[in-house]
Amino acid sequence: MNVKAILDEKGHNVFTVKPSDDLAAAASILAKNRIGAVVVTTADGKIAGILSERDIVRAICEEGADVLGQPVSDSMTASVKVCDETHTVHQLMEIMSAGRFRHLPVEKNGRLNGLISIGDVVKKRIEEVEREAEDIRSYIAAG
Repeated sequence: MNVKAILDEKGHNVFTVKPSDDLAAAASILAKNRIGAVVVTTADGKIAGILSERDIVRAICEEGADVLGQPVSDSMTASVKVCDETHTVHQLMEIMSAGRFRHLPVEKNGRLNGLISIGDVVKKRIEEVEREAEDIRSYIAAG
């Protein structure tokens, strides 16, 4: 199972914000859509960063509520790890575990092509394990 298969099933739609949008607008998108992160993109669709709920909480804790009026670019993670459609579920687990993050933008031809969450990865891994168990049961029953 790879990223392409996950995106083919779940879709390529990603909530995005611009670096100049304020944190309040980004927080509103997160809350309204019940998501944990938005990808920050430039006008031409390139990934400029990622902004998570944690980033917003950290900014408020450090600077107070007035930070909500500041641009996303001040609080986003600019050094974003990305994956492509060929990455496997196992590779995603390694990347996300090592980096201690829950969202991984998918890049294709230098532009945003989707977003993989830890929930997507766990779901696919569970499906793989269940399929393997069923294959073993079928093999034993046929033997």
